[in-house]
Amino acid sequence: MVKVFDATQCALGEGPLWHPERHSLFWFDILEMRLYGEGSVRQFDEHVSAAGWVDHDTLLIASETQLFSYNLETGAQTHIAPLEADNAVTRSNDGRADPFGGFWIGSMGKQAEKYAGTIHRYYRGAVEVLFEGITVSNAICFTPDRKFALYTDTHSRRVMRVALDAEGWPKDAPEVFIDTRIEGLNPDGAVIDAQGCLWVAQWGASRVARYGSDGVFMGAVSIAAKQASCPAFGGPDLSTLYITSAAVGLDGPDEGKTYFIETQAQGQREHRVIL
Repeated sequence: MVKVFDATQCALGEGPLWHPERHSLFWFDILEMRLYGEGSVRQFDEHVSAAGWVDHDTLLIASETQLFSYNLETGAQTHIAPLEADNAVTRSNDGRADPFGGFWIGSMGKQAEKYAGTIHRYYRGAVEVLFEGITVSNAICFTPDRKFALYTDTHSRRVMRVALDAEGWPKDAPEVFIDTRIEGLNPDGAVIDAQGCLWVAQWGASRVARYGSDGVFMGAVSIAAKQASCPAFGGPDLSTLYITSAAVGLDGPDEGKTYFIETQAQGQREHRVIL
């Protein structure tokens, strides 16, 4: 049964991250420029959207202009690298640490301007462009065998898969992994479990859908909020599925809350970012 994990109604809840050393869930409200977790609300002065863990006390956070390290105990921030700092149109959106110590982060237009977004990779001190011409970057996640990365442009309604080389860089052209255009679904944030199954939030459909490693639909978890935005696995054995949602543009007591459900699946331990 799906339950409410946190009743805060986020305008745009996103970026849930289970910190494997703190055993805590962190997530963002992008539009309100806030980070939630461990009973605290941390306010920033620009949009923040996604994070990876560096060590017990440190996150790497993506904002609209930079990647920066953030100390969860002191609040200290250290600039790591610029992120489209000279582009006032865009902000960061979906992101996740990769199995090689890197961090993939997508951008998008603040008003969802068509093709304004880019997917970047931070790796060992530098940010490189991976894919351009994306409207709403989402669903960044990695297979447990370290062979593939997945991502989507929500606007396209297709989840893409790209093969990775030995250092985690794309080595082939992306291919369509899941096509939801016929169903009219909107893939948003996603995570891959330890068995290689994709769990992807479907914006506007009140659910997170599960697909096998072959891309075949296996079922879905429904939530009360219409705009499911991103899932993450956590809990003592990584079998708890957390789901953020967004209240923006909607009225109703269930919108924007963060939900959870105990599953029979097991997630992957979130990868550590190497600065």
